[in-house]
Amino acid sequence: MPEHFYPEALQHKIFNYLSEAADDLDTDAFVIGGFVRDFFLKRGKAKDIDVVAVGDGIELAKKVSEKLPGKPPVKVFKTYGTAMLKVFDLEVEFVGARKESYSEDSRNPEVEQGTLEDDQNRRDFTINALALQLNKAHFGKLLDPFEGLQDLKTQLIKTPLDPEVTFSDDPLRMLRAIRFSSQLHFVIDPKSLRAIEENASRLDIVSKERIVTELHKILASEQPSVGLKLLHNTELLQRILPELTNLEGIDEIDGQKHKDNFWHTLEVVDNISKETNDVWLRWAALLHDIGKAPTKRFHKKIGWTFHGHEFKGSKMVYHIFKRLKMPLNDKMKFVQKLVLLSSRPIAIVDEDVTDSAVRRLVHDTGEHLEDLMTLCEADITTKNPKRYKKYHNNFKLVRNRIKEVEERDKVRNFQPPVSGTEIMETFNIKPCQAVGEIKAKIKEAILDGDIPNDYDAAFEFMLEEGKAYGFEQQT
Repeated sequence: MPEHFYPEALQHKIFNYLSEAADDLDTDAFVIGGFVRDFFLKRGKAKDIDVVAVGDGIELAKKVSEKLPGKPPVKVFKTYGTAMLKVFDLEVEFVGARKESYSEDSRNPEVEQGTLEDDQNRRDFTINALALQLNKAHFGKLLDPFEGLQDLKTQLIKTPLDPEVTFSDDPLRMLRAIRFSSQLHFVIDPKSLRAIEENASRLDIVSKERIVTELHKILASEQPSVGLKLLHNTELLQRILPELTNLEGIDEIDGQKHKDNFWHTLEVVDNISKETNDVWLRWAALLHDIGKAPTKRFHKKIGWTFHGHEFKGSKMVYHIFKRLKMPLNDKMKFVQKLVLLSSRPIAIVDEDVTDSAVRRLVHDTGEHLEDLMTLCEADITTKNPKRYKKYHNNFKLVRNRIKEVEERDKVRNFQPPVSGTEIMETFNIKPCQAVGEIKAKIKEAILDGDIPNDYDAAFEFMLEEGKAYGFEQQT
């Protein structure tokens, strides 16, 4: 097999330091994995570089640090036998070449020193097993024992060794295969795909945090449905998000059907991904209809209904985030809010809807109004051109009406013009339930349009409400 050299891949100045350090230690060293793959794919500048030393990777990291300006600190991870340097806006990770063996109940391997061949054998995919030598005598030499370069050209994801063993040993690799397929639009080798299907149950030994990391990357890809369909077809998705796969299927009674809400959801995710890179807004699209499975009912007169699915779905979001060990913070609340409000905007199209309903939508949505509208417009998946145009025109009307009411009433994120402190001072009362009730009534009166959103009107309203509690203004 002829030797091929790609020194042009190693133009960054960090590689000079790596090469000198490896030669000083008389250690064969290679850059391997994502950096090499992305160089051949012309995917832009890398921020992470993985270096394998046939020997002591930590020692190599320390030698590189000695040569670098300022001698940046080496961060050592003894548990994993790795080290990392942050330099030149890069993260360079060092490891000694190794071979691995696994037990059935864990994806954490037993590790021992090995050769470069051993290290390439343990890689997840042929396209990630490509290595370029760093030593001066063979600088830029490509080592490609599994024809990963050819797989890059044919856009194929394939394991270096038997995929049954590869995926059973470390089931996270099944998600990584699907993630790469989604990110790169590569096809998974049929034998590898069958092995994923057959090892789906092995996903149960993978930590939720690792699963969510891969799921985020799938959702962040240009067309997330590519990865989501693969997750579904390999039965991995039902192990991760059964609430989502429960939406699949079309029921028919007395000739009346409903749409398949699972495949509709995948279209919505793709639609919203054309408009935003915000992964949490994409999460909202993914979960916006999950309440439909548990709320589905059939009525002879009106057909299929999903009453309250938004409320049910918003509650389910919490349980999903908790089960997947995702952050129970403002990100979750954002997704909950959009799921809860996802059907509200379109109701405003009706001419009989009062300005009060518009004010309440603007107030309830707050700073996320534009996100909600983006979700609602992504939710239009009809293939009928006339309906598609009609629905989008309807949302233009919604936007116009919201703009008119908001400019006039200024209710987004508003607080009643009269504070709780002022209520207590006006009536010379201490903190009590009545204070909160009066403040809430002022807010409701403004949202209902009974009084304008200004201080004088709110103060007069407060005085009247205070009388109902037996309070008198103190002078």
